Amino acid sequence: MSNSDNKSTLDSLYPFLADKKADPDKMNLALINSITNKVEQHQDVISGFFNRNAQLVVDCANAIAQMYKKKGSLFTIGNGGSSCDASHVAVEFLHPVTTGRPALPAFDLSCDKTLMTAIANDVGYENVYSRQVANLLGENDALIGISTSGNSDNLIRAFAQAQKNGAVTIGLAGGNGGDMAKMGLDYCLVVDSDSIHRTQECHVAIYHVLWDLVHTLLADDRGFLTKKTKTN
Repeated sequence: MSNSDNKSTLDSLYPFLADKKADPDKMNLALINSITNKVEQHQDVISGFFNRNAQLVVDCANAIAQMYKKKGSLFTIGNGGSSCDASHVAVEFLHPVTTGRPALPAFDLSCDKTLMTAIANDVGYENVYSRQVANLLGENDALIGISTSGNSDNLIRAFAQAQKNGAVTIGLAGGNGGDMAKMGLDYCLVVDSDSIHRTQECHVAIYHVLWDLVHTLLADDRGFLTKKTKTN
């Protein structure tokens, strides 16, 4: 888009900046163009990620499947919108929507507000996840942390603790991956985008694909996993 086109779009979307009233037809056209641009960005970001990282995603799914074969559990963490995604991941595994796929142990560590506020009040918000990880995760478990910047201090501390405990560590980040990309996680899935929205949309696609691949890899063990779930 040229500078003049960009200025025309901005003037249509934000006429108040130039002390003008919006023209309804121009506004409608500008909004439709904005949708088209966002959809194109969405498709480019997701296609680009999976084209560059397909093998890494398969390897990550294999690690989660092996974790479940060892009777481990999956734990998830995030902040804000990424906390919603972390909760979504746990629900996908614990409450599968596809018939015939067993429920697999998965827990969102942000769910207990009493525990979260107690830890934040007593020792700081930066420790709300690491304190839980220290007591809940072992070497047969896995931790998924989601952060669009990759720099969330409470996630970095939780990952460091999970590494000490010997758990599998999986990060979903955006941009250049931030600190998560530098700390030697077992798997760091980085979406190459500066847009928080496009990054979060790609994160959703990643964990939906991971969920599906894990169940495919566990297909021969469904009887054992279903029996284990009923026993527990």
